Order: sequence, then structure tokens, then C-alpha cells
Amino acid sequence: MKSKEDVSIKISLVDRSLYYKSLMLLIRKDRKIHDEEKSMMMSIGQMLGFNSKFCANTLEEILDNNHIIDSPPLFSETDIALCFIRDGLKLSGADGQIQKAELTWLKSVAESNGLSNLWAGELEKYYRAQRTDNPEDNLELRHFKWE
Repeated sequence: MKSKEDVSIKISLVDRSLYYKSLMLLIRKDRKIHDEEKSMMMSIGQMLGFNSKFCANTLEEILDNNHIIDSPPLFSETDIALCFIRDGLKLSGADGQIQKAELTWLKSVAESNGLSNLWAGELEKYYRAQRTDNPEDNLELRHFKWE
């Protein structure tokens, strides 16, 4: 059996962009972007291969950008969607609390990607791990490799 470190998921540029955009949509759900969320989004942008200036500008504009459609993402693979949900939970909790709007939106992502049956289990795993894990050190997207 492979360890978690040995597992890698191929991800396209389209899915990487959707992953980043959708995490931005998630953090604006409570209408405030906390310093912890900013720091994580800058790291996530770098991990996904995006320019730091682009990431900083996106963070500045995301709350006021009404041109972005706020629908749950549909990823090309369920493995990518599951990683997104796990990372979304970590990002949502980075400020010390997860808002109901964030949970509702992440649940809609699970439903849109055919992962409804896993949602409750992922939420439970998150709450068990949050006491000991540094969310930024344990992001699922660290296991991605570019197509």
C-alpha cells in the first residue's frame, strides 16, 4: 500500500485555475478575508504555479468582484474534488472558525462532484485533525503533479 506521500494526482491547468478560483470564492463567504487565509492563499497560489502578484491582486479584489459566478466547481476528477474539499475545510478553519456559509458551500461542492456520501466523513476527519495539524503544512494539493 502506498503512503500518502507516494500518492500523486495529475491536475491540468484548467483544474488548477478552478481550484484556486474556488478557494477564493470560499474565503469570501464570510465577507472578510483574515490574515491566515491571505497567507494560505498566497502559498496555495505558489503551489499551483501562479504568479505572486496575480495572487495578491486577486485577494485584494475578490470581495468586490461581482463578475465572478459563485457556483460550486465541477472538477474533471473526483480525486481532485475530494482534495479541494479537504483543503477548503482547512482554509475555512484557518481563522479559528468555520462559518455556516462556508460549510454550506463546501457541501454543495461535494454534491456537485458526486461526493455527497463522503461529506460527513470528511467533516468529521477535519474536526478530529484540527487540534494537532497546521493546515498549511497538510494541504492535499501538495500531492498534485502537473499534466
